[in-house]
Amino acid sequence: MQDQQAFLHWVEHFLPLHVNSKDPLQLQPLAGDAGFRRYYRVNTSPNLIAVNSPPSKEKNPEFIKICLFLQSMGVRTPVIFAVNFKQGFMLLEDFGERLFIDELNQESNSDLYTMAESTLLQIQQCPVDGSLFPDFDGKKIAQELALFEHWFVAELLELSISKNESSMLNQLFEMLIENALHQPQVLTHTDYHCRNLMLIESKQLGVIDFQDAMRGPITYDLVSLLKDCYVRWPSNWVEQRALNFKRRLEIEHDLSLGNDQQFLRWFDLVGLQRHIKVLGIFSRLALRDKKTAYLNDIPLVVRYCLEVTDRHQEVAQFGDWFRETIMPVLAQQSWYKEHQDICP
Repeated sequence: MQDQQAFLHWVEHFLPLHVNSKDPLQLQPLAGDAGFRRYYRVNTSPNLIAVNSPPSKEKNPEFIKICLFLQSMGVRTPVIFAVNFKQGFMLLEDFGERLFIDELNQESNSDLYTMAESTLLQIQQCPVDGSLFPDFDGKKIAQELALFEHWFVAELLELSISKNESSMLNQLFEMLIENALHQPQVLTHTDYHCRNLMLIESKQLGVIDFQDAMRGPITYDLVSLLKDCYVRWPSNWVEQRALNFKRRLEIEHDLSLGNDQQFLRWFDLVGLQRHIKVLGIFSRLALRDKKTAYLNDIPLVVRYCLEVTDRHQEVAQFGDWFRETIMPVLAQQSWYKEHQDICP
């Protein structure tokens, strides 16, 4: 309670001059994200967003630096009004309540995804400063993939991995790493999906949760967007949009990206890499952080993984093992329901 009072006093003290404050000043809690940050809407005019972001657990300096960098490159990120790095307090522009995911439907999806892809093109054209953006290299990818065995297989499903199974997974992970590293490397948001995009004034797209941005494979953010862990579209629609994006890259930014089959292989295998990692992350969020709602998103992620293993022979062994070993145990979980295709 004392910490919350100190937070409120800090917000009150650092309100920008153009904002009209109300008495008493109030902080309305907002739905959080997968991290430890806590968000509050301040009852000012216009509204502001106050953030309590523990400095020991969150990348606050990176958030500020990357936010300002993206703004300088024309990408719409929240205006920063005040920061206290020691306490982890921030006061930001309020983008409102129109999340990308909430605006999606059969009529709007084409225009909205075109907007999201145009913003992604902007991000990918940004120069990558090595002092600000680390490489999404083999070591980093391997660390992320290791979350699958630890949190999803061992902790969530309570299964043990044999030596042969471990060898199979290691070979798969090496191939997925190779696929990622052989693609053109660009600035990568690393969590570019429907819950981190917002519709703001003048039909602009606002981008949030960008503090983990890195230099990574050119299809990573695209697959995060089109094979979203929270919303699903038909496979043929996803493939067509991926290839249309490839053509935009080639025409607008003078890139040579090989044939369509190669690009779709990059796209699918990076998607498999991301979704294997996400199975570990969602399991960790549920078990360690008690955010059990993420268990409801696992069935869609499993669906994405198995579709790629059905489409590419080089990862079919993983798919066979997953169906034979993982699915029977997964099906026994009280929270698990096989994903049903229901588009917005």
